[in-house]
Amino acid sequence: MTTVLEDPSLERHFKGHRDTVTSVDFNPNMKQIASGSMDSCLMVWNFKPQQRAYRFVGHKDAVMSVCFSPSGHLVASASRDKTVRLWIPSVKGESTVYKAHTATVRSVDFSSDGQYLCTASDDKTIKVWTTHRQRFQFSLNQHMNWVRCAKFSPDGRLIVSGSDDKTVKLWDKQSKECIHTFFEHGGFVNTVAFHPSGTCIAAAGTDSTVKVWDIRMNKLLQHYTAHTAGVNSLSFHTSGNYLITASDDSTLKVLDLLEGRLFYTLHGHQGPATTVAFSRSGEYFGSGGSDEQVLVWKTNFDQIDYNDVLQSHKRRSVSEPKPSISDMPPRSPHRSQTHTSPVTQHSRSELRNMSDRTPGVTDVGPALFTRVPSSHLNAGDATSGLNDLCMTSTDREKRSSTRDSDRGWRIAEQPGPSESEAPVGQTSVTEPLEARTMPPQLANTLEHIVGQLDIITQTVSILEQRLTMTENKLRECIDNQQKITLQVMHNN
Repeated sequence: MTTVLEDPSLERHFKGHRDTVTSVDFNPNMKQIASGSMDSCLMVWNFKPQQRAYRFVGHKDAVMSVCFSPSGHLVASASRDKTVRLWIPSVKGESTVYKAHTATVRSVDFSSDGQYLCTASDDKTIKVWTTHRQRFQFSLNQHMNWVRCAKFSPDGRLIVSGSDDKTVKLWDKQSKECIHTFFEHGGFVNTVAFHPSGTCIAAAGTDSTVKVWDIRMNKLLQHYTAHTAGVNSLSFHTSGNYLITASDDSTLKVLDLLEGRLFYTLHGHQGPATTVAFSRSGEYFGSGGSDEQVLVWKTNFDQIDYNDVLQSHKRRSVSEPKPSISDMPPRSPHRSQTHTSPVTQHSRSELRNMSDRTPGVTDVGPALFTRVPSSHLNAGDATSGLNDLCMTSTDREKRSSTRDSDRGWRIAEQPGPSESEAPVGQTSVTEPLEARTMPPQLANTLEHIVGQLDIITQTVSILEQRLTMTENKLRECIDNQQKITLQVMHNN
């Protein structure tokens, strides 16, 4: 256990995406971190040195959000292709596809028990699904514009959502009703999250601010203006004492929630920082940006008693009085702002513990494969000693333009260990699955049926909502009639 205050340190950086990184999430077992990107790929990076990363190919458009299940056995990805995929994070690349929405899916989240998935979309809805049977449960429809983010509460009973309609809504999962709407944001709401205690929520967006509300009183507790550009992502530390944010101003900022002030400013990305997330234990946090990199940081400052943090922080700054009740809510600018300089750390020029090179990447496609004859293998291919695999006709046709010269199951060689350092015998082997084919006409028909079912689902959801409104009005009429009857009887 550390006895002095330590600053966050940049531990690892991963390169392999070909476009902006949109989302990161840690496997609860702390052996992997997943990332999604505008390059349409989901990547799973292994922390074990020299172990290859997996690039999961299947989405037809940008991957907007990724999330590991609580068990770590599944990872979900949401995409601009209107689908959500559930992957097994192994070299087999098996996945299940949800025809989730009628527009871009911006967000995906697991409930704490792993039984449900929550998705948010540009079709203005939030949808809840079962994980194991992949069944649609219900839709939440009161937002008036794109829904950027939706998250379950720690106990799974509530859902919080943020939208381009500049509102944050709190939903009851059981009653399927919106129980409160927060209107304080001055811009589009990009990201929302529950405090680990489940009693508070945080939201941030294009107005560059971060806001924290107490959902028991529906009051604004804190309002931060630390960033100079839109805030894209935020994450609570597991202790509940810290909140980290990522912004278009290229910085990550750690906010001290107990003191109500900026704690750290971290410079690691060249260009906008688009995503950030603490690990489940809080020991690490990961970030991604438009520079196509995934950075993994060691938290450090959470390893000592919080009182020691405050004492060490005050020793390097001007002493200030403790926060008072008058400083709560809404939070006024912190009194020490003009006297205290938060710690700023630049990590672009010097990386710590970076002796390991960027790992190689194994391309993993959809779970429909057949064997490739050995005559098709290139002599110089890194996997020439293995039984290569290729996709069946359906997926092969979709990617023929980009993979004509590489029809087999390929190991994408990134700057990394030489073949002498990583022998072919240690390369992950993919077991072939049963080949499956589907006539194009049947595939088109099924896709059309799925589209029609989605429309029917939306229609039923709207009808349910109207029926509920009608029932409420009818109940009000009956209550009023009873009151009038009682009043007449009393007068007589």
